[in-house]
Amino acid sequence: MREEKYIMSSGRLLRIDNSLRFIRIDEEGNETGKKDFPIHSLSNLYIFSNNMEANNNLYMFLNKHGVGVHFFDYYQNYAGSFVPKEQLLSGKARIVQAKTFIDEKKRLYLAQQFVIGAIQNMRIVLKYYQTRKEDFDKSIIEKLELYLEKVPKATDISMLMGLEGNARIIYYSAFDSILSTFKFEKRSKRPPHNEVNALISFGNTMLYTACMNAIFQTTLDSTISFLHSPGARRYSLALDLAEVFKPFIVDRLIFSLVNTKQIQSKHFKKQDNVCHLNEKGRDVFVKEFQKFMKTTFKHRGLNRHVSKRHLLVLECHKLTNYMMGMQSDYRPFKARW
Repeated sequence: MREEKYIMSSGRLLRIDNSLRFIRIDEEGNETGKKDFPIHSLSNLYIFSNNMEANNNLYMFLNKHGVGVHFFDYYQNYAGSFVPKEQLLSGKARIVQAKTFIDEKKRLYLAQQFVIGAIQNMRIVLKYYQTRKEDFDKSIIEKLELYLEKVPKATDISMLMGLEGNARIIYYSAFDSILSTFKFEKRSKRPPHNEVNALISFGNTMLYTACMNAIFQTTLDSTISFLHSPGARRYSLALDLAEVFKPFIVDRLIFSLVNTKQIQSKHFKKQDNVCHLNEKGRDVFVKEFQKFMKTTFKHRGLNRHVSKRHLLVLECHKLTNYMMGMQSDYRPFKARW
């Protein structure tokens, strides 16, 4: 099975026969270690280093074997990707997806479903912790339910985005009662101002790239989205899909890492009201994220076990089937807890 690899340190990438070699380099330019990855075992590389050397021959090698490379900036925000030439091109599917976007009624319906999926999963995550936290404010769940009722009545995308944003503010207000350490207070993105915001930003970035990779395994066009406006230089459909899965994947993982003390103050770096995970912190988060995405659960619709990573691909297929007329509706994934 092909796997993803994450590189946190500065260095050099080389092709050695049928393997990829990473040579680690310290601040003085000295080689401090190396590691080889057989090319046939790789699916994607994630580069969190600001100093990575590679040449055209390496990228031709990666392209030949269908290995993508995703880059992140100093602040751990997604910066861009090297995407191998598309393997699942479908002119018909792309045309149908574009027509769905142009059809205002269909676009609004899909955007509504993404927001419904997001709020449903926020509600389910909070209901799990409601029974485990004595100081949990039950009115938060009731407020989310009110927003859920408003979504089908939204008449345009901007109204939907407002409902989703307000629902998420309500949802975030429960975080301090769930987390055993650290204070969330409120959402701050660019840059994050505290540890919880740093974890959310990093986790959302990881999920965004996972959604991108899932889309690339289907005939969907990653640049044509329905809730988020398509824009230059971004795979906006991945943003749509990520909304549904953030509570179920990112937030649950954050609660687990913090409450079990796998992530602690020593895993962050702070400077001038900016907070980010340091290299050790990223390493802990990435390893647990990979482990979490590999875990399986019984899928009610398929009546078999699937991994959370494959769940993203299944969601893409559901979306495709709706647009192609193979099913009458699209219902976003709804977690059991």
